[in-house]
Amino acid sequence: MKTNVGGIDRILRIVAGLVLIALTLMGVIGVWGWIGVVPLATGLLRTCPVYSLLGMSTCPTSTAK
Repeated sequence: MKTNVGGIDRILRIVAGLVLIALTLMGVIGVWGWIGVVPLATGLLRTCPVYSLLGMSTCPTSTAK
């Protein structure tokens, strides 16, 4: 899969995923908190299937040749 998740986007996904999972484990939120696995995985793998479908990317483009 092609990398399409850039730096800040990646950090935000990882943090959001970890927070949701932690809140679920602490019993603050219900089972829906396990949805945090999705942003965590996309942040760690640096690829988002939805971005691919929409033709989007938050990765910086290289202008050097």
